[in-house]
Amino acid sequence: MTGGPTLGVEEEFLLLDPDTGENAPVVEKVLAALPDAVRAQSRLEFRHSMIEMVTPVCTELPELAGRLTDLRRAAATAATAAGAHLVAIGAIPVAEPVREPTDDRRFHAIARHYGPIAYDAAVCGCHVHVGVPDRETAVRVCTRLRPWLPVLQALTVNSPLYAGADTGHASWRSLQLARWPALGPVPAFASAADYDRTVALLVSSGAMLDDSMVLWYARPSVAYPTVEIRVADVCPAPADTVLLAALVRSLVATCLVDGGGLPVPDHLVTAAHWNAAHSGMDGTLLDLHAGTARPAWDVVADLVTAVQPALRRLGDARLVAAELDRVRDEGTGATRQRRALARGGIPAALAEVTVMP
Repeated sequence: MTGGPTLGVEEEFLLLDPDTGENAPVVEKVLAALPDAVRAQSRLEFRHSMIEMVTPVCTELPELAGRLTDLRRAAATAATAAGAHLVAIGAIPVAEPVREPTDDRRFHAIARHYGPIAYDAAVCGCHVHVGVPDRETAVRVCTRLRPWLPVLQALTVNSPLYAGADTGHASWRSLQLARWPALGPVPAFASAADYDRTVALLVSSGAMLDDSMVLWYARPSVAYPTVEIRVADVCPAPADTVLLAALVRSLVATCLVDGGGLPVPDHLVTAAHWNAAHSGMDGTLLDLHAGTARPAWDVVADLVTAVQPALRRLGDARLVAAELDRVRDEGTGATRQRRALARGGIPAALAEVTVMP
């Protein structure tokens, strides 16, 4: 397939001490060890124990898979050279001795404005960008995506651990982020002008430091005609990321031609996201279309049915079906970590999500 919406992915990773599992504040060494071409695809993150890798714009899933694999391998090699492991996990699993922001003026401004919240445990997400015709369309698509984003969240839960123990939540990252204002479920907007008025008011209130602090689970890009989906924990493996990207792109493509149903009340969207972060795929999800709790995999089946025409048009239907079968068989990242935790404790759980050079 050619001519479909473009894709780009940002993946955030933790740098962990190989012996203790604690966060290792060595990002400067890791960046220095990256080849020049790969360093151009990296980003300094808020913490010294984090790094972000950014793919170029892609049009096909095999291309995206190759880019993700190459970037992970290069970053893992650089991390090893710096005495750390590159770990694809959504939140600090053991401890973070150093929580000061990296040497970036903006990060320090955020820390001053938000105070102790900015020193909460580090978290890592996966952000998928999909091209759309224009910003007005991007805002409309974000609103239409609202009922489906908890399902994507449930499929990508990958942070059950904190302080060396199981939190009881499949995505501890999502619970950690709940303290931040203007982060979480995207509100329903009637237009780009409505969106802009809301953001301006939130900046005036101080809830947002500036208009770049829009951290909702879906948002239009400030600089490009894209929709950015930010709901997922960083995924354990490139195949998990590709599955997420394929589902996101098919949802965006569907929303471009489907006006959607009635707006879902904000409190129900919030409840659906909490449900997804707590249970992942190992229980029920709040079905925002049917208005009831249902087995998680039944809700995923409804998602696939809704986007099937787009998946076929994009040439992604077979891959998505195979990858969903794999996740159903192997479990989410959170399920895999818990299985390993029961088998061999924290070292085994972290081995499940450590990226190898």
